[in-house]
Amino acid sequence: MIALLAPGQGSQSPGILQPWLECDGARERLAAWSDATGLDLLRLGTTADAEEIKDTAVTQPLVVASALLAAEELDRRVELPADVPVAGHSVGELAAAALSGVLSNDEAVTLAAVRGREMAAACAVEPTGMSAVLGGDPDQVLDALARHGLEAANRNGAGQIVAAGPTHALDELADDSPERARVMPLPVAGAFHTRFMARAEKALGEHAESLRPTDPTRPLLSNADGETVTDGAEMLRRLVAQVTKPVRWDCCMAALRALSVTAVVELPPAGTLSGLVKRELKGTVTVPLREPDDLDQVPRLVTEHSGSPA
Repeated sequence: MIALLAPGQGSQSPGILQPWLECDGARERLAAWSDATGLDLLRLGTTADAEEIKDTAVTQPLVVASALLAAEELDRRVELPADVPVAGHSVGELAAAALSGVLSNDEAVTLAAVRGREMAAACAVEPTGMSAVLGGDPDQVLDALARHGLEAANRNGAGQIVAAGPTHALDELADDSPERARVMPLPVAGAFHTRFMARAEKALGEHAESLRPTDPTRPLLSNADGETVTDGAEMLRRLVAQVTKPVRWDCCMAALRALSVTAVVELPPAGTLSGLVKRELKGTVTVPLREPDDLDQVPRLVTEHSGSPA
């Protein structure tokens, strides 16, 4: 079986939209999304530098727009089986919600812009941040985080837990790292997926009240626990709550294993999730979509890993 994955913040790089501008309707879609978000997504995704696009208020809608542009081109070229599961990491889960029909693409990009703007505002309240803890015994890592008053914001599997909280506590963790673990500060504005994002959750909930989600048309795995969500309203509630709750990507990968997934297609900006899958789900074929030519690999993948015609 094949799965379709959407990456989150931190996977972006300058020029991520440039290869996809050749696709039919791409510029028009970006113009409409730019009007809806108040951001010049075309410029931000082509000529803006790394410093400008690392702003949370910019990154989140840009990442979701990138994934959905590629997904629209994928739909034009390949008919994926209806049972292909979808999952997204952090803000990528908004793209996954659109891929499964819970939200429209327009709604997902607009919601990502609200999410990014409000999370950026929450980051400005007090100095917080995030650090990746690579390696070590997971229980010992979690004990160390608790000892320093930090939260496990992301449990990504493949030996990676992301700590989040006050910057002074992250500094203390770096000086007192768990045995056989390495602590690496992440270039983010604050402690995402923790209590420090409470005001962003409130604002996101208010915006979500204007949306009318529909039930997923394909299996949709939740960041909260890896479970398949079948109710659109429940998924929207989870998307709102997600900003203060940990991302359990380890659970999503366990679910992929349980579903007998043998290949994944990662939407742009691709690479990060493919790397995690390779390390955790040994032998799984990964196709990270970095440019339209990469889509040529998908029909063969459908034939070999689902038995369905492309």
